[in-house]
Amino acid sequence: MSKRITIISGASRGIGREIATHLAREDHFVMLLARNAEELGELEEAIDQTGGKALAFPLDVSDEQQVNEVVQAVIKDFGRIDCLINNAGIGLFKPVEDISSMDWDHLMEVNVKGSFLLTKAVLPTMRSASSGHIVAITSDAGRRTFPEGSLYCASKYAQNALFSALRRELRPQGIKVSVIMPGLVDTFFNNSEPGSPDKSHFLKPIDIAHAVSYILNAPRHVVVDEVVLHPSSQDW
Repeated sequence: MSKRITIISGASRGIGREIATHLAREDHFVMLLARNAEELGELEEAIDQTGGKALAFPLDVSDEQQVNEVVQAVIKDFGRIDCLINNAGIGLFKPVEDISSMDWDHLMEVNVKGSFLLTKAVLPTMRSASSGHIVAITSDAGRRTFPEGSLYCASKYAQNALFSALRRELRPQGIKVSVIMPGLVDTFFNNSEPGSPDKSHFLKPIDIAHAVSYILNAPRHVVVDEVVLHPSSQDW
């Protein structure tokens, strides 16, 4: 198998779907992870029909058993995992006093625990190969804060800290860790509709896919630690 074996979470729509489609054209065999089985199946078929290779695995990234079973299934079939794209994430924006403990737990489990569990699951095979690339799609909200964003920002700061420490831990073993922090992106995020006039100036999912491609295709001796992307109209 000459194709790179690449796992992508949150692959059913938006940024994850664009990353999967783009990498499939670049000779990656993409493993598609998300909760929506129907949308994943449609994407798998679309990639296969255009000459790419994809497999769909419906799952909840915050469920450790499901994550471990999927990762082990990929390793059993292919013998390795070359790349992991941690993209799954949700948003919730409220005043602090309106955030319930259930809100806190759910968002942290998807955004932080989910990326932790997937990363933990792929590490043994990457360590044994002394190679691999882990990419996290976080947010510029991991570097700035804003009103009613306390919970979301906390999750993104936590993700950035997790992968920053992991980069130092894994670099001596030949495993690369990169983080992409997008600003405003025209997607379904936070139950919005893509393509609306008020989002015409936002980044597009393909912009993030191009950044992922750039990072993964860097020479072996190059590690792109972090990339921050904003639409030119966004005032940080």
